[in-house]
Amino acid sequence: MSTSPYAALQIRDYRYFISARFCITLAVQIQAVVVAWQVYEITKDALSLGLIGLAEAIPSIGVSLYAGHVADVVQRKKIITLCVTTLLLCSALLLFFTLEPGPFFLRMGAMPIYTVIFISGIARGFLTPAVFAFMPQLVPRELYSNAITWNSTLWETASLSGPPLGGLLYGFFGISVAYTADALLVLAGLLLMFMVDNKPLPATSEEEGIVEKIKAGLRFVFHNKIVLGAISLDLFAVLFGGAVALLPIFADTILHVGKIGLGFLRAAPGVGALLMALYLVHNPIKKNTGAILFYCVAGFGVCMILFGLSTSFWLSMFLLMMSGVFDCVSVIIRGTLLQTLTPENMKGRVSAVNHIFIGSSNEIGMFESGVAARLLGVVPSVIFGGFMTVAVVGVTSWLSKSLRTLQRIE
Repeated sequence: MSTSPYAALQIRDYRYFISARFCITLAVQIQAVVVAWQVYEITKDALSLGLIGLAEAIPSIGVSLYAGHVADVVQRKKIITLCVTTLLLCSALLLFFTLEPGPFFLRMGAMPIYTVIFISGIARGFLTPAVFAFMPQLVPRELYSNAITWNSTLWETASLSGPPLGGLLYGFFGISVAYTADALLVLAGLLLMFMVDNKPLPATSEEEGIVEKIKAGLRFVFHNKIVLGAISLDLFAVLFGGAVALLPIFADTILHVGKIGLGFLRAAPGVGALLMALYLVHNPIKKNTGAILFYCVAGFGVCMILFGLSTSFWLSMFLLMMSGVFDCVSVIIRGTLLQTLTPENMKGRVSAVNHIFIGSSNEIGMFESGVAARLLGVVPSVIFGGFMTVAVVGVTSWLSKSLRTLQRIE
């Protein structure tokens, strides 16, 4: 097997897989921008933006442990296609709300939108562990790091493209066109996923019953100090460092750049993350892995502090871009750790725990940002979150020596 930076891309099924993820992620990013601005236009309330994240996080967390079990006992491609189909229906509903007689439902405010986001949260709860467990079935073990880096590269490219595209579509062509693009991209992702070959499940683990299997996944995470340290670090960093939920307010009342500027602000972290991911494809981390992880999460927190203080659009863009640079390193290190250290027949359950820690913490972080903005004010809440992120790095570094001194993931 080739060890070139493009080795994983030479595998047909992996190419279809990450292409499908690219389309779906691009759709999600477009939808996030449009939904946030639509809800803000309806409510003019910072807390309502946080409630978007909560509406998705609650069902996603609620089903995660069971979804992880399902991903270890049901063919993973079947789960993925069913979940993406559900996301397609959610996108279609959001589009329907903008077309006659759809606007009738929005007379009750943002509640119909929250309901659709709640349903998509259930789908995401099942989708995340299935995708995590399916990817390593598409590439040999020695290419895990390369595959994860390329996966992050495509994800960041979608994150870079989606927000400005969503802002441009909404700003110039209207909300219906933006939601149409969202639905078409999810459909493209579904069709691409159908082209990936089915893969057999690995031998099931020896535990009897659903509860025992879920407990085994939890024990693996909480007894492995390196894995626990890595996901705990990101949990609290993302929880307190999430200024993204408040970007519509920054774009509207602080930086005065409107819908299109909001799209570029949302894309800025993706720019930095994409550049870093491309760098890491050709220059993978080979030593001081743990220390680099801690420094990058701390750098993310500092960027959030400075972003909260900035009143310049271009400085804010730069700081958000740098936050993406630091976050990308953390994502790749954590993803490679989990894929490398987790047994094949436990990947779904371990991914579910990781999703509760990390994936849903993005949405809970959005809610925390909304609450903090209501209590402290928009700017103080972002600064507070950045300081809390730096504090978490210090505490985790002190408690997890094994992660701090980690040299090589292998």
